[in-house]
Amino acid sequence: MPIIVYLDVMLAKRKMRGKELAKEIGITEQNLSLLRTGKVKGVRFATLERICQVLECQPGDILEYTSDEASSDD
Repeated sequence: MPIIVYLDVMLAKRKMRGKELAKEIGITEQNLSLLRTGKVKGVRFATLERICQVLECQPGDILEYTSDEASSDD
C-alpha cells in the first residue's frame, strides 16, 4: 500500500491511548484501529482534521506516500 499511517507513532509521542483519541474525535475504537493499521480505503477530512487538532500535528505527521516501486519486494 503506498500510504503509510504513522498514527501509532504520534499517539506514543503525545502519550495518548487509542481509546482516548477515539473518544476525543468521535469515532469508534474499532474504526480507529482500522485507520491505525492502514486497513481503510479512505478517511474523511473532518476526521483527519479532528485527529490533527487533538494530537496537535499536521496530516504529514501521520500519513506518508510512498511509490509502489519503493514498497514492492518483487
